Amino acid sequence: MNRKTIATENAPAAIGPYSQAVEVNGTVYVSGQIPLDPETGEIVDGGISPQTIRVLENLKAVVEATGGTMADVSKVTIYIVDMKQFATVNQIYGSYFPAPFPARTCVEVSTLPKGVDVEMDAIAHRND
Repeated sequence: MNRKTIATENAPAAIGPYSQAVEVNGTVYVSGQIPLDPETGEIVDGGISPQTIRVLENLKAVVEATGGTMADVSKVTIYIVDMKQFATVNQIYGSYFPAPFPARTCVEVSTLPKGVDVEMDAIAHRND
């Protein structure tokens, strides 16, 4: 088994006993990304839209650190605290992925780390 830890300064550093991502035999498992600005270490203000953009930018940075692109993402899980915000999240999400789109799950949760509104994790595949 070929296993490699992925880390980039372009996404928030892991703040616990986990990695930003782990690549195993060309499959990249990206840890949940919250709307934490990697430069300031602060949560992005302004509600669901700017938070969703920041989450996707963090996710993109981790995927790009593997040498991949968002086109390599095959599965995304979205966690939101209010399903009424889904249309906004969905619109922004759609602008980050080319067709054919990845498989996706979206679930409403009661709370997320640091009180944020949205979190996403992903699985990507590299074809080296």
